[in-house]
Amino acid sequence: MDSQAIIGQYKNAIIQIATPVGTGTGFFVKEFNLIVTNEHVISNNYEVTITGKNFEKAFAKVCYTDKRHDLAFIEAPAGAELPEIRLGNYNDMRDGDHVVAIGHPYGLNYTATQGVISKVDRIREGLKFIQIDAAINPGNSGGPLVNNKGEVIGVNSFIIQGGDNLGFALPVSYLKEALLLYQPFRGQTAARCFSCNYIVTATTLDSGKYCGSCGTEVTLLAPPEKEIEPAGTAKLIEDILSDLGKHVRLAREGLNHWAVKEGSAKIRITFNPQHLLVAGDAYLCHLPTDVAQIRALYQYLLEENYRMSGLVLSCVKQDIVLSFIIHEHDLSREGGVLLFRNLFQKADEYDDYLKKTFGCFERIEE
Repeated sequence: MDSQAIIGQYKNAIIQIATPVGTGTGFFVKEFNLIVTNEHVISNNYEVTITGKNFEKAFAKVCYTDKRHDLAFIEAPAGAELPEIRLGNYNDMRDGDHVVAIGHPYGLNYTATQGVISKVDRIREGLKFIQIDAAINPGNSGGPLVNNKGEVIGVNSFIIQGGDNLGFALPVSYLKEALLLYQPFRGQTAARCFSCNYIVTATTLDSGKYCGSCGTEVTLLAPPEKEIEPAGTAKLIEDILSDLGKHVRLAREGLNHWAVKEGSAKIRITFNPQHLLVAGDAYLCHLPTDVAQIRALYQYLLEENYRMSGLVLSCVKQDIVLSFIIHEHDLSREGGVLLFRNLFQKADEYDDYLKKTFGCFERIEE
């Protein structure tokens, strides 16, 4: 099976995972009705946001963590049509076998990188890992490593910083073991003891924090007593979004990044603390294909930019983008509400107008 066929098979099973501090990848295992990812992706959060091809962004509970194997399981969204993917056999893998790593590196959704297995059983800290030369980048973590049969044979886990495509995936044999161990505890929040591999739940904790088998201290994820809120400019941005009726927690896409929908337009808000700048970018429709329409469109965009104040229309590859940029010291809550509202309203208006007047295409969402 070639990489294109593998991507087509997996695109509806790949899940993007976001926490207040970052993003990662997961994949759906239908047999167990769970989303698999790395433990470091969920970053000690009891609840994360998940997004897939077949469902809107939603909250989901983390139901299992395993620090030793860097595994976590997340509850699957109710009612979503998610495909079945097969778990392969690690023992069939050999050095030199071709593999594909799938994930969301740097927010580039559904990216697949090809490579080969450099060493099928690299030992690190007492565990076997599959060493691969396929590029794995931040955001790939938790995604599947797939063989040429289209089967999952590993979970992409980490890279060696400064190495030349030195990536490592946890073998599927460890994943199968964890899935089977958790099966009797489905619906409960559980953790695997780092020392003895005993599955710990709230009912089996000794004195509320120790493994009932070996006495090692184990932390079970629990809802926070108080939600952690951002500070400074990030909090101001969230206050503005809240004032405009947006669901702030669902809007979060990692540290200092937010995304909301307004009509048919997708809007991203970012804060760059290094340069003290807040930017809003509304991704509208795609450019038309007719040359005459493109020329007329460019003329219109230039004229609109001359008339507008505070917002700018531009073209980024095939996308038409409506943007603002403001220094954090110039952003107030009242002024921000006006600025953000203007961006949201104009984005929806422009999107409809450009498609109707110039034959622009509906933007393809990843």
